Amino acid sequence: MTVEDDLNWRVEQACREGWPAATQTVVEGWLMRRSGGRIRRTNSVNPLRCKRAGPADALAAAETFYAGYGQALLFRVPDIAGEMDEVLDQHGYAVEGGTIHLCADIDAMARVRDEKVVVSPKPSEDWFGARFRMGGYDGADRRIFRELTGLIVGDRAFVSYEYDSEIAALAYGVVRDGLLVVESVETDARFRQQGLGRRTVGSLIDWARRAGAVAACLQVAADNVAGRALYASLGFNRELHRYHYRRKAVAQ
Repeated sequence: MTVEDDLNWRVEQACREGWPAATQTVVEGWLMRRSGGRIRRTNSVNPLRCKRAGPADALAAAETFYAGYGQALLFRVPDIAGEMDEVLDQHGYAVEGGTIHLCADIDAMARVRDEKVVVSPKPSEDWFGARFRMGGYDGADRRIFRELTGLIVGDRAFVSYEYDSEIAALAYGVVRDGLLVVESVETDARFRQQGLGRRTVGSLIDWARRAGAVAACLQVAADNVAGRALYASLGFNRELHRYHYRRKAVAQ
């Protein structure tokens, strides 16, 4: 395995641990995650780095597993392990989404630290409230998100920038295997184009640098032009692998 392959798989694992699922089951090298709600990453089948069952066997096992919970089956397919695509094509699973992993050595990143950014090891009620407001979460999603943040293992920080007496930008980060995983980056639509996202994420990177992280990584939608520009300004200059989802097409 090359150094690049090793980094890709380390980032895969760190990002999963940065956004944990309520329930995880491994079946012959395939990780089946289940949390309920609308978050795809915590309700999908993921390939693991180890030896894996073939695509047909994995599909059969996953269909049985999720059917047992009355939950729709969703595959997350990273291009470093894309063997599921062919069999999913044959079974009518449509492609949705497209996400990029970005990475950077933390010492090479921009040094941005704003004293107005609040850094806390736990999310406050104000932080949760702002996250739910910006994300348009319903009652079920709020409950699930609270549960999942409580499952995070490792050094973590929840950061927020307050503007006009309310949280205008936020994010959280987790350090796993020396990697800072950046998650839940949001800026209230009313306060965009003011550099608040950069100050907030930059302060998170500063915290991680002091916490001993050697690199930072994140996932961003391929078509998120503004997000990619923000991350590039902070030094996320290395694109790793991409992934997409596959969901059974609904008959019309």
